[in-house]
Amino acid sequence: MIEAVLWDIDDTLFDYTGADRTGLSRHLAQEGLAGAYGTPADALALWRTITDRHWDRFAAGRVDFQGQRRDRVRDFLARPELTDAGADAWFDGYVAHYRAAWAVFPDVVPALDALTPGYRHGVLSNSSGANQEVKLRELGLRGRFEVLLCAAELGVSKPAAEAFRAACEAMGLAPGAVAYVGDRLDIDAEGARDAGLAGIWLDRSGTAGALAEGVLPEGVHRITGLTELPALLAGDTRFGAESPFR
Repeated sequence: MIEAVLWDIDDTLFDYTGADRTGLSRHLAQEGLAGAYGTPADALALWRTITDRHWDRFAAGRVDFQGQRRDRVRDFLARPELTDAGADAWFDGYVAHYRAAWAVFPDVVPALDALTPGYRHGVLSNSSGANQEVKLRELGLRGRFEVLLCAAELGVSKPAAEAFRAACEAMGLAPGAVAYVGDRLDIDAEGARDAGLAGIWLDRSGTAGALAEGVLPEGVHRITGLTELPALLAGDTRFGAESPFR
C-alpha cells in the first residue's frame, strides 16, 4: 500500500524550463549578448546541454557543486580563462533573472490538496538543499513536505537506488510504501522503480509517442498531468492491474 509520495521539483512541481528560458534570455540581453547564440531556444538548448554535461561530472564526484556552476559559465561563454569570481558573478546575474520568473504549475496545489492528508509527502531532488529550500519557500510549498533531500548533501544522485532509499529512510518507510513522481522517465520513474518504489513518470509534454514501439518500460506508470495522480494512487494494487495511464 502506498503511504507517501516523494516528489521531484524541477519541471514537476516548478516550471524550471520556463523560468530557465526567460531568465537566460533576459540575462543575455542585459549582458549585451542578445542574439549571440541564435534564438532564445537555441541559447537555452546550448545552456541545457552544457548544464547536463557538468552535472554528470558533479554526480560522478569529479567536481563540487559550485565548481560545476563555474564550469558551465566558462563553457557557455567559451572563456576558459574566466576567474572563479567572474564566473560566480555571471551566474549570480543569471540566477536573479531566473528567480524573477519562478512559478509552480497550475495543477500542483490542487493535486497536493487532493492527496493530503491521505498521503505523506517528501522531496528528493538532484540539486542542493540550499537552492531547493529557498525555491520551495518562495513558491509557498515548503510546508507541504516532511523531508527535503538533495544530491549535493546526500553525495549521490538519482537514478542511483541509494538516493531513493535514503529519502524513504528519512520518512521511516519501506520503498514499497512510497511512490515517486518526476518528469524524467529514466532518472525519476525508472530509477524509483529499480529502487523498489512505485515509479510514476509525469509526461507533461506528451513525449511517450517517441518511446521505442510506444511501450513504457515494465513497472513504470505514466500520467500527463497531476490531476491524474489521485486516481492512480487510489486504485493502488501496487499498480499491478492494467493502468489506464500506460
